[in-house]
Amino acid sequence: MATSSLREELSCSICLSLYKEPVSLKCGHNFCRDCIGTALDTQKSAIYSCPECREQYTERPPLEKNRKLCNIVDNFRSAHPEDTEVFCTYCNTSVPATKSCLLCEASFCDMHLRNHSKSVDHILSDPTTSFDDRKCSIHKEILKYYCTEANACICMSCWVAGDHKGHQVELLNEASEKKKEKLKDVTEKLTNERQETEKRIQNLENHRTGEKRKANYVPGRVTELFRDIRRHLDDEEKKVLTEVSRQEEKISQSVCDMIQKLETQKEELSRKINEMEAVCDITDPLTVLKKDIISDDIIPRSGDVRDAGCLDEGMISEMLHRGLLHFTDSLKDMKIKIQFTMMEKSDILLDIKTANNRIIISQDLKSATFTNKPENRLDVPERFTSRQVISTKSFSSGRHYWEVDVSGAKKWLVGVANHSIERKIDGNESYIGYNDKSWGLTQRDTLFTKHNNSGITIVSKSSLKTVGICLDYDEGRLSFYQLCDPIRHLHTFTTTFTEPLHAAFFVFKDSTIRII
Repeated sequence: MATSSLREELSCSICLSLYKEPVSLKCGHNFCRDCIGTALDTQKSAIYSCPECREQYTERPPLEKNRKLCNIVDNFRSAHPEDTEVFCTYCNTSVPATKSCLLCEASFCDMHLRNHSKSVDHILSDPTTSFDDRKCSIHKEILKYYCTEANACICMSCWVAGDHKGHQVELLNEASEKKKEKLKDVTEKLTNERQETEKRIQNLENHRTGEKRKANYVPGRVTELFRDIRRHLDDEEKKVLTEVSRQEEKISQSVCDMIQKLETQKEELSRKINEMEAVCDITDPLTVLKKDIISDDIIPRSGDVRDAGCLDEGMISEMLHRGLLHFTDSLKDMKIKIQFTMMEKSDILLDIKTANNRIIISQDLKSATFTNKPENRLDVPERFTSRQVISTKSFSSGRHYWEVDVSGAKKWLVGVANHSIERKIDGNESYIGYNDKSWGLTQRDTLFTKHNNSGITIVSKSSLKTVGICLDYDEGRLSFYQLCDPIRHLHTFTTTFTEPLHAAFFVFKDSTIRII
């Protein structure tokens, strides 16, 4: 009884069926949009009235969609599918219909469908009680075509004499199949993207496992080294082990965060795929065409192994190296025993042929100092117009390490540059890090990295006096370190180097930098 009473409340007083797109008049009564529209059309006089309460309107009343009532009707249909089942129009008993004819506006069971007209004008669809939404709202004719220019379903009159006259049109079935093909293409792209996402997740899992195994191995080597030296070096051992644990935790956390993002991305891809596959399973072309879900947008890729970071053995090695400098004679034997690759400094010399004339180069080719009185050097092709200088040696493979004393400069800019960096422009585009041919670390008002004119600010609690630079050319890694107590990793660039690299330096006014 309660269901029956509720159905009556949710039924249009004109068509006596459940509301279809219910709208409200100012008097508060609700009707199907098409039902009240037709009723108002038949009112010839200049005064319109509500079919329920007969309240009159001097102007045609606006039809406001009743969204809350629409949601209630949808929920009722979902909860009581038996109340919305379509039955055969010609059976005396409630026999479920298998098809509905849009021209006859009737529904048929299998038996009555055999006697139905086979004419092409009689378009069959899945069983339905609503025929108005399959007719043109202007000409009240069956929607047979799809206008590709306006992306709309239209009737014959719309095409022949209406707003779509002369437009390119297709049959609904043809347009529906084309849309399904587009959906299949997008689904295939999303499926491939999901597979790539799964591969990246697996790569990150493997990377985390490998780095954890490496991190577990490093402390054992470190412990073995410190077991052979004096007791007062225990503090150095603890520092190294703490750094390894910190890096491993940082890498693990980075991997976890990226995996979580990728899992979310994977779920979004799956949702889109399921949604598009569901549309492809719909047999009714009009329903397919009304689904506005096609999108060629592919979720951008993110979360590769390279972004997760690696255990920085170079930094760990440097900490060990500086802690054991006074064991000069025995340290080499210890290195061999512990199998740690210590960071040996590369022999970096400044190339005076490249130095700007406002830079004085020391006799040992290790220092660069700004001068107000320009040097009288020849303007050779290698020389920088901006206040820069690069090293004589270039690196095209292997691992290299050098240190720069920046204590004599309030402002400084150091890094590496391709051999082909622009040298004859005195402007930002030629500075270290301000183009795609160089990478730099600079101290001005703040400390920040620079590459291709894009920077990342680095928080540093202490003033840098010495900067350590480690270049792993083959792995595509350029790392900067703060070499005061404590030693701190500042930043690592990861890329693929394609040209020989030089150590590069920019000299500000009243500044001196020195290669240690």
